[in-house]
Amino acid sequence: MLELRDSEFNLWAKDYDMDVKKSERENRYPFAAYRDVLNTIYKKIPINEKKVILDIGFGTGVLTKRLYDDGHKIYGVDFSEEMLKISKSKMPDAVLVQFDFSKGLPEEFSNIIFDYVISTYAIHHLTDEQKIELITKMLKNLKDDGAIIFGDVSFKNTEEMLQAKEKDKDIWDDEEHYIIADKMAKLLPYLKVNFEKLSYCSGVLTIRKSD
Repeated sequence: MLELRDSEFNLWAKDYDMDVKKSERENRYPFAAYRDVLNTIYKKIPINEKKVILDIGFGTGVLTKRLYDDGHKIYGVDFSEEMLKISKSKMPDAVLVQFDFSKGLPEEFSNIIFDYVISTYAIHHLTDEQKIELITKMLKNLKDDGAIIFGDVSFKNTEEMLQAKEKDKDIWDDEEHYIIADKMAKLLPYLKVNFEKLSYCSGVLTIRKSD
């Protein structure tokens, strides 16, 4: 999987931010409300407390750079070597690793405890089964009062997803596995799962350990 994703995203890396802006400006799938998604996640992390943060699929580092500049300790994994180079140039002191996160976390992160695990527009590359497997693995590296936060193409229920798919059938990608919040909550009954809808095709899913 890593070789395929690396090749795809190396080609996309230079134009990624421009493509995102175009999609957001037109309020169309997949990046409608993109800045709202990133800002919602950003505001969940205290600015006056230095946290240890893992970014899954950091891409060009748009959100992670803001957190890095706030003084948080940043770790990250991404499929793409080119994305890594772009982000490393922005965040030289961040610990960024090229890794296939469908397999969990890289060995060098195995003993690190994170306050937050974040991911924007990356988790849809994993099937629901792989998402649950990854979340389960990450819980071992998450503080008891920490959170896993996904911002992505996502929906409260299947009906909302089907409506969005019909609206954007000319550009919809059937190979992706988008978050259905109700389904995730059922698959993770032992965790607190909260969904914030930010556009017709995007939202933020926050997962916390139960008391």
